[in-house]
Amino acid sequence: MTEPTMSFAEQLRDFIRRNANWFLAAAVSLLLLQDVFGTHGVLAMRRAQKEAATVKEEINLINEENRQLQDRVKSLKTDPQAIEHIAREEMGLARPGEYIFKTSPKPAESPSPAPQPAGPPKTP
Repeated sequence: MTEPTMSFAEQLRDFIRRNANWFLAAAVSLLLLQDVFGTHGVLAMRRAQKEAATVKEEINLINEENRQLQDRVKSLKTDPQAIEHIAREEMGLARPGEYIFKTSPKPAESPSPAPQPAGPPKTP
């Protein structure tokens, strides 16, 4: 008995038809892995969202600091009491007729005197 010989293309087509479900399952699995672990996958997206949240928080902190500094600049430009405070405390200025007495802070006292080092032993 001789079987009719099939060409390579016919054998390939037959093989693909018989195993099409396995090829489809493998392709879907690879696509799913790519969507989860790939460069633009779910894990990368979550990591990017966390980084974005951190950056937004830093931006909010910097904006708040900027607002406080702008308020300070505004008060230094317009508030006479703030200007006088800076002139007196930081620059040491006084109004005409006023005298400034600077005192140094008192050094901290130790609660007990330091022990005297022992001298050489006495020999008889």
